[in-house]
Amino acid sequence: MAPTETQQIAQLNDQFRRFNPSVPGERVMTQGVAQLLERLDLPPQMLIQQVIQFDDFTQSSDPYGERDFGVLEFHGEKLFWKIDAFDLDYHMGSDDPTDLTKTRRVLTIMLASEW
Repeated sequence: MAPTETQQIAQLNDQFRRFNPSVPGERVMTQGVAQLLERLDLPPQMLIQQVIQFDDFTQSSDPYGERDFGVLEFHGEKLFWKIDAFDLDYHMGSDDPTDLTKTRRVLTIMLASEW
């Protein structure tokens, strides 16, 4: 049985979040997260590893089953990460997030207070 569109999107989002190079896009952190890492004198890789390993998807944080949002605690701070699917120019949402020839993902890591 072929996976549903939602299952395909979830698989692609997981692959992208785990830095699979076959799923194109950009990964960014907000200024608040960059300042937190600097203040704690921690390399970004420590936070990125937590995002890669994240698997606490719940009905409230992932109501559509696309695995595009997560909440985590990092050194006493509540952080969010979010994946959005854009067109190739990053100007608008992708009309088909399952089609890698039409879609570029963006993963943003932010402080909950920046939401």
